[in-house]
Amino acid sequence: MGILQVFTLLGALGMFLYGMNLMSSGLQKAAGDKLRGFLSAMTSNPFKGVMTGLGITTVIQSSSATTVMVVSFVNAGLLTLTQAIGVIMGANIGTTVTAWMVAWLGFKADISLLAVPMMLFGFLCSNSKKNQRKNIGELIVGFSLLFLGLSFMKDSVPDLRQTPEVLAFVSSWASHGFGSVLLFLGFGTVLTLILQSSSATMAITLIMLSMGWIPFDMACAMVLGENIGTTITANIAASVGNTQAKRAAMSHTIFNVFGVMWALILYRPFLRLVGVITENLFGLPNPAAEGFAVVTEGSAESTAALYGLSMLHTLFNTINTLIMVWFTGWISKAVSWIIRTPENQEKEVFRLKYISAGPLATPELSVEQAFDEIIHFAQISKNGALYAQSAVGENDADRFETLCEKLVKYEEISDRIEYEIATFLNAVSAEEISESTSVRIKAMYKIVGELESLGDSGAAISRILSRKNIHKKEFDAAALKNLNTMADAVLEAYDVMIANLTAAHKGELATIANAYNAEDRLNSLRNNFRDAMIEEIESGSSSYQTSVYYMDIINQYERMGDFMINVSQDLEQSFLRK
Repeated sequence: MGILQVFTLLGALGMFLYGMNLMSSGLQKAAGDKLRGFLSAMTSNPFKGVMTGLGITTVIQSSSATTVMVVSFVNAGLLTLTQAIGVIMGANIGTTVTAWMVAWLGFKADISLLAVPMMLFGFLCSNSKKNQRKNIGELIVGFSLLFLGLSFMKDSVPDLRQTPEVLAFVSSWASHGFGSVLLFLGFGTVLTLILQSSSATMAITLIMLSMGWIPFDMACAMVLGENIGTTITANIAASVGNTQAKRAAMSHTIFNVFGVMWALILYRPFLRLVGVITENLFGLPNPAAEGFAVVTEGSAESTAALYGLSMLHTLFNTINTLIMVWFTGWISKAVSWIIRTPENQEKEVFRLKYISAGPLATPELSVEQAFDEIIHFAQISKNGALYAQSAVGENDADRFETLCEKLVKYEEISDRIEYEIATFLNAVSAEEISESTSVRIKAMYKIVGELESLGDSGAAISRILSRKNIHKKEFDAAALKNLNTMADAVLEAYDVMIANLTAAHKGELATIANAYNAEDRLNSLRNNFRDAMIEEIESGSSSYQTSVYYMDIINQYERMGDFMINVSQDLEQSFLRK
């Protein structure tokens, strides 16, 4: 095998992987809002989660993208850990569609003959002024590159039958009984880890099998290894995430490792079952029968081996899901016991919960992660408003200082979160995204800016209160009552804003009348309290300096209402359901 042939093989593998990524990206962008709506349905029972995971992975043709996305969303109101486990199970079944597609179109129909003409249509669509046609064009080009890469891989792989010594050496690896099964299982795991794509490893396994390099039972062992290797992607993504993200990734590992364990224990009977199903379903030779061997590429035996391997992949993941779906609660408890909650839980709350769970994999889904993070940002901001309300009525000096320190800390947290979300959105914007997603990203930039300003207002209230205490001024009972009423109105406005953010995220925002009502109430309270205070100053019944501090806090609360109505207006312009 010459150097040129080696590089041709590696280039063909790169073409296959690039085609897979391009096809996945085009499918996601073409699905657009429909995919987002599909994701919002993942709030039911584990069985529904399984079907959702199966559907998404079938559409985007990447179980790795699905599992990384699930790890990122596992803390959302969209998904609980138990439901996420169901989605991951479904993703494992969905990824078997790729194996059938490659086995049928790549080996039997030889769609590579049509791949180049298809690229012409893909190119023409990609030059369309309509985004949907551009996305479909990207999908067609990716699909064509995938099968061209597969065709080049098949042509670049040397025919070992022409070199009996090498074939005998490779065959000797399969002559050690169960030890060979473990050897090829490990090979499949490592190859998937290197390529970061179980689909690519599956394609390589199919090529090796169709050319008679390895027997059917060793190819099956490689497929089992691929199921372990594919879990590593999610664990890498979760390594920089929070506790729940790590648990979701660990559940994927437990699920697949358990499946491989029972498959190894029942290895020979399981292979016989696959062989019988393949023989009766397709009318082909039994690939698990004794003495079965692929002698000629494209023969009935070769077809039986390809279909049998795809059948094993599907049957393994389906049976494993049917077994494990009943134990999702136990798996959730197991991963919670393995990955404990940090002792200082409060510290973890201030970390990004969603977009820190892994690298930017799929732009359209990454927008969902950013929106989840914005909702989390709004909830953190509301905590700061609660501390501000407590600080206004706190008379104990030590507790007051603690509250002021927290408000300053929340301002720093707001600055950091705004920066990290904006940086993430910049990375998403640099990718090819749909027009609707671009509009939403622009609105999200504005929203994180408003939320950061809310953090500034909390710190400003702490500074006003500190100056009041330095000058030894006190609010009377009536002033404290009014300030508390204003704070309650702000908290209600927060609830409205968060509800609107959540509704927009689910595609259910129909009106922002609730936000306008909350804003009107804050403006009305501010005007009433200001007019009453002016009368008290004129009558001499209130200290002017104390009144200034009082009105400064009232004005800060009213400004917080302005920031919150701005958020809802941004949602109205870009996310309102038409």
